[in-house]
Amino acid sequence: MTETTAAAGAAMPAPDGEPGSTPAGQDGAAPRRRASFHPLEVAGVRRLTAEAIEVTFAVPAGLEGEFDYLPGQYVALRKELPDAEGNVHEVRRSYSICAEPTPGEIRVAIKRDLGGIFSTWANEELAAGDRIDVMSPAGAFVSKKITGLNDPASIDTDTEHNFVAVAAGSGITPVIAIARTVLAANENTRFDLVYANRASADVMFLEELADLKDRYPSRFALHHVLSREQRISPLLSGRIDSEKLTRLLENVIRAEEVDEWFLCGPFELVQLARDTLARRGVDADRIRFELFTTGQPQKPEGHIGRAVQADEDGENYKIEFRLDGLSGEVQSPVAAGETILNAALRARPDVPFACAGGVCGTCRAKLTGGTVKMAENYALEPDEIDAGYVLTCQSRPTSDAVSVDFDA
Repeated sequence: MTETTAAAGAAMPAPDGEPGSTPAGQDGAAPRRRASFHPLEVAGVRRLTAEAIEVTFAVPAGLEGEFDYLPGQYVALRKELPDAEGNVHEVRRSYSICAEPTPGEIRVAIKRDLGGIFSTWANEELAAGDRIDVMSPAGAFVSKKITGLNDPASIDTDTEHNFVAVAAGSGITPVIAIARTVLAANENTRFDLVYANRASADVMFLEELADLKDRYPSRFALHHVLSREQRISPLLSGRIDSEKLTRLLENVIRAEEVDEWFLCGPFELVQLARDTLARRGVDADRIRFELFTTGQPQKPEGHIGRAVQADEDGENYKIEFRLDGLSGEVQSPVAAGETILNAALRARPDVPFACAGGVCGTCRAKLTGGTVKMAENYALEPDEIDAGYVLTCQSRPTSDAVSVDFDA
């Protein structure tokens, strides 16, 4: 865990330690804006695999500025759904945008998760004409070579760029958006994709990836690795482990020529790739990564402020926060051990958050007073921590009073 004060933060751990941030965007950070939800109409739903769909949302002309994005970013979706007991709750889930920037629409892919309330509902019931609350795009899993929102041509076209992505399952979602964009924007770009799945039937965007290969035969290399289906090459069969990844880097990919690496998928694969690249001396600034799971499924996600009451006779933390120019205050019982986010949601239900698992960074705020302990961090960059930013979903007070600023 990371102890953070209002004055300064702690450096991110090295790749071999606890996972850290996703460095990306112009000058090392993707554009930040106040996360806000808008109701959008579903323009279409397309089946990708037996367990995944692509959803297209229509963005009205008046909201196009709210939904500008860089390829690789995500949106959060919000919907009230019944749980297993039939009780209706607000559910929020984040999904990466799967298409190159196109004004007037947002496309995401939703893969059914085992026991997932939202993903199961979406795969079984979501249809064109439905309306869902969609949050403005966010996220730092983007290329430093592209600096303009909704402007793929902002990439430096005078320079040769070499990109490599390692993805698994639904981790292809942001990667295909990045690949489509950089390949179309710069004829000097080369993109290698190592894509792991159980079997060919599980491959999302199979036809789209084949089309990219046909369109850019000399610049796009696609390496399908299937864990439960035998392929001609033993290197492309079975699970990706340290030995297999090392052999791929040595025999298939020109690793020494890569400008940017994109790693997206479950915790184990992303961490394996980061550690392998670190051992090969790859500069961490060249690596962007995004987790679709944290490897800790026992931790609750998506809560909207569990019931907690201040103890008038006991010890309480005083938590102050600023949001949309307004100040709020809430008392949090020391014994409850609740996060800053949970406490703030009890006073302001519109406090921004999406995953509540330390992955997306939507709940980011600047610590302006007191100290906190941050349990996990998969979203903030080192310079953000140094500047005093924290993930409120993972931060708990360690001083009598704490203040944070969501507007900073």
